[in-house]
Amino acid sequence: MRKINHIGIPVQKPVSGEVYNAGMQVYLTDFTKSPNKIEFLRFDKDSWMPEKIQTLAHIAYEVDNLDGELENAKVLLPKTIVNEHLTIAFIEEEGIALELMQFN
Repeated sequence: MRKINHIGIPVQKPVSGEVYNAGMQVYLTDFTKSPNKIEFLRFDKDSWMPEKIQTLAHIAYEVDNLDGELENAKVLLPKTIVNEHLTIAFIEEEGIALELMQFN
């Protein structure tokens, strides 16, 4: 079952509190510090991330079975280990990007 975790919104200008993730070539804010669970993302101009993730807002869901969620899905970004506690992937549904987050 999916549980909404946060909303990600791409921006073009720096946002207070953003930190750089070199692996994903993106500056991110900490959505846990946002009263509305908003994560702002500012991508490098030469970022390898899919255009849909770079240009459209996404909804992030916590999931229990990431592999199961990816079966028969339109995958934008395959499983990516963020750290020892979190693995993510991005899929497309209803024309928008969804981030799927599995906490270990």
